[in-house]
Amino acid sequence: MNKIVFGILAVVASFMLVESLTCNKCDVGMVGVCLNAADQVCTTNTSSCFTGRATFPSLTTFVGFNTQGCLEGAMCNTTTNATLLGATYTTVKTCCATNKCNPVTISGATSAKLSVTAALGAALVASVWGSVL
Repeated sequence: MNKIVFGILAVVASFMLVESLTCNKCDVGMVGVCLNAADQVCTTNTSSCFTGRATFPSLTTFVGFNTQGCLEGAMCNTTTNATLLGATYTTVKTCCATNKCNPVTISGATSAKLSVTAALGAALVASVWGSVL
């Protein structure tokens, strides 16, 4: 009887020792800068870290926006097209499967935190610049 109880406890303990995937989380990033960087521990049904990039093909000088976090495997490595306020944009989601494997990088520079004021200023400049072009 003790062997059975010990066996059950060993099985339960092995499930508890399974380590969850930890990803970089960024709700909004721009030009390699994350506005609210944090870590995110994926749930059991979310198996991959992802980096999503939205770009506007009509604004070739604007690099677009980034987002990061955990994503279900079925939604990985996808490309979608949509329209926002009359402007077409493309979203590409790429995934990876190791801890913190999804840093935002632009020209090899990893992401950094940016104040909301600086981010709003950058968004305003991008908006004005896009309307001039």
